[in-house]
Amino acid sequence: MTIHRIRLLGDPILRASCEPITRPGSTAVRVIMDDMRETLRDWQSRFGSGRAIAAPQIGAPVRMVYVEMDNPWPLINPEIVDIGSEDFEVWDDCFSFPNLLVRTSRAYRIRVRYQDFKSQWHEVELEGDRAELLQHEIDHLDGVLSVDRPHGLDPFCLREEWHRMYGPDRRYGPPEPRNEVYASPISESL
Repeated sequence: MTIHRIRLLGDPILRASCEPITRPGSTAVRVIMDDMRETLRDWQSRFGSGRAIAAPQIGAPVRMVYVEMDNPWPLINPEIVDIGSEDFEVWDDCFSFPNLLVRTSRAYRIRVRYQDFKSQWHEVELEGDRAELLQHEIDHLDGVLSVDRPHGLDPFCLREEWHRMYGPDRRYGPPEPRNEVYASPISESL
């Protein structure tokens, strides 16, 4: 198992459309998933955050996501097969641009189909922050980043500014109304 360097915004691998996995039980697939798990756990231990990681973030352009919330959850060839009509706004953060938050809109409810290591297909319905998380990670597999999905006025916020306004313990998520206008110089360059 290897802890990888997280690929950052500007790295072309983050913009690639990932290849599907044809042999989910192969040793190579298990090695990549183990590396994703260890890289995520390393990030969690160093920064106290992080719930999931997509294969391109460690340099593997394949359709795999590793989620660790309640339990470890490896997803091979995940795809959204149904999307609800209700949306909600969220301040999205990403390992690939750790100093920036992006206000984006996501579907509140989705149905995701994925394979396990035995090539068996599963479907699960997710809502709220879990639905948002999988939409974010599956976007990575298609070369789409949340910076490509800004929503509303002033959709970019530096993490440092967020902490100054709300404190370091406030979880990102649905935006709170701001009393001041914050124009990020970052938004000009994206």
